[in-house]
Amino acid sequence: MNRRAIIVANGLINDYDFYKSLFDGKRNFIICADGAAAHLKKLDIMPHLLVGDFDSISEENMDFYKTSGIEIIKFPVMKDMTDTELAVNIAAERGFTEITILGGLGTRADHSLSNIFLIAAMLKRGIKCTIINEHNEIRAIDDKISLQRKENAKVTLLALTEKVTGVTTKGLFYKLEDAVITFGSSFGVSNEFVGDKAEISIKSGLLLVIVARD
Repeated sequence: MNRRAIIVANGLINDYDFYKSLFDGKRNFIICADGAAAHLKKLDIMPHLLVGDFDSISEENMDFYKTSGIEIIKFPVMKDMTDTELAVNIAAERGFTEITILGGLGTRADHSLSNIFLIAAMLKRGIKCTIINEHNEIRAIDDKISLQRKENAKVTLLALTEKVTGVTTKGLFYKLEDAVITFGSSFGVSNEFVGDKAEISIKSGLLLVIVARD
């Protein structure tokens, strides 16, 4: 499948022009998680699917989507997953192996961390997820990744498992060669691009890769 799924969650979104640039037309299957409907209305983007228990979507937006003809999947309020995780699982069940999550970070640390751990869990199922906001691009890797340089950006590497071995980087100021990063260590925080792209590879474990700008 060449298309990707974009999931819009009900987290913090400020710069709507920034987010609008992330949608590239027919290649995307757009899933709205509950109250994120307010974000999509401001973006003037129609999702293909609305999911959630609908405890945070406004009555006005709910009525709008009901009459729009898009697919709607409702879950009970007493459920075992967040609306974002439900949306990610639905995307995975429909065959998408590349998922972008917007609105996945915000003022609630519990939801932000849950979504970060979620992308690590999905990687174990062979699904690559990226969380993007105005300041961060967050990914989990179990092999290698190539990153395009972002102006004034830092690159941070954090272990998601007890240890990550064989960490090797190219195109970063602090070069790593077959290094080990342990869980809880800040060893990989705030590296910098020295070229147009950087390459990061590991031999074992799960590594969180964050490209961050102030």
